[in-house]
Amino acid sequence: MSQATLGDDEELFGEAANEMREDVEASLEAAWAALPDADDIWETDADNVLGVLNGLNSALEAGDAEENLRDAKKWFTMGQRADAFDDAADLEAEIEALEAAITDISAAGEQVGELTSTVPALRGTLQDAGPAADDDEEADADADEDEE
Repeated sequence: MSQATLGDDEELFGEAANEMREDVEASLEAAWAALPDADDIWETDADNVLGVLNGLNSALEAGDAEENLRDAKKWFTMGQRADAFDDAADLEAEIEALEAAITDISAAGEQVGELTSTVPALRGTLQDAGPAADDDEEADADADEDEE
C-alpha cells in the first residue's frame, strides 16, 4: 500500500468521524425538539380534573424523541467503537440527559394514565358513599311515609 493511500484513508476516516459526530448531534437536537413543550404539560383549558388528566396524558408523549435518541446512540456507539471521536464526553453526557428526560416523561405518563382511570372511579365511590347517600335514602323514606 502506498504512502498516498494511507494518507487518503486517514483523511477519509477524519471526514467520516466528523460526519458521524454531526449525525449524533443532529439526532440529539431532533430528539430534544420532539419532547413535549414545558407549557403544554403545565397549562390547561380543561373544565374538570379528568379533562386536565386527559390533556396531560396527551402532552406527555415523547413522540419521535425516542427514535431520534436511538439513532444518536447507534451512531455514537459506532463512533466510539471505531475510536472516531477525539472527545465524546459531551455527546455521552447529552445522551444520558436526554435518556433521563424521556424516562421521566414516560414515568409521568404512566402515573397520569393510572390517575385517569382512578379518579372517575373514586368520584363514583364518593358520590355513592357516606352520609349524603344515607340522607337521600331517609328523605325518600320520609316522603313515602308522608304520602301514606
